[in-house]
Amino acid sequence: MTHQSKLATTGFSRIGGMAAIGFAVMITLANVIMVPAGLPLTGAEIGEVSEFFATEGIAVGIGSALTPAAWILATLFGAGALVALRRSERGRGEAWSLLGLAGLALQNVTFAGVVATRLALTTTAPHNPSATAGLWALHDAVFTLNGTFLALALLGLSLGGFRAGLIRPWHGALGLIAAALQFSSATLAHWVIANGGALGLLGLVGWLMWVVWVVAYGITLIRQNPNTPVRRFTRGHTSATPA
Repeated sequence: MTHQSKLATTGFSRIGGMAAIGFAVMITLANVIMVPAGLPLTGAEIGEVSEFFATEGIAVGIGSALTPAAWILATLFGAGALVALRRSERGRGEAWSLLGLAGLALQNVTFAGVVATRLALTTTAPHNPSATAGLWALHDAVFTLNGTFLALALLGLSLGGFRAGLIRPWHGALGLIAAALQFSSATLAHWVIANGGALGLLGLVGWLMWVVWVVAYGITLIRQNPNTPVRRFTRGHTSATPA
């Protein structure tokens, strides 16, 4: 790889790094707006749900307005990580970064369903209790199952980043633990929705770890040096060669 192409690769990875931090900021802001306004937790009673969506339409609207930009930023982050990792992975015959990008794309699509359901609830809550109950049940199911795709993104980019020598062991471990929590929440979706409580904390803790992981990954991509060695695995041992 020429020096010019190294700079181009690193430049796009830095764009991905900035997008990762922007994505984390957007999803955090959306929650800062809606959670204090009273956004119901998974499994909340329908009365609480109806009251929130009937009276807090502006908060839901503002929170929802942030999400299209967040989806674009998440995709840019995944693409930037892919560029940073793909050359190293090709030498090992691996595709962890592709798995991570697929997870980000799928969570974008799935969460679009969550946001669309919330917007629909602001219309049904004041006038149609039965439709509100059905939409909220759908919201909880899609919201909880979305943990599957967050886990996929965390798994792919954590393993890919660690094996390429891009991220530190603690960062990779954080991603794998968050992936396990998100996947556990999605697997136990029926009981999470029905009971909440301690089971509901699986997804919440996993989500908080996910945000920290995204920010740390963004900083790593921004600081990436085009001359950083790429880790290669050959004949059962590890060696470093210039990127």
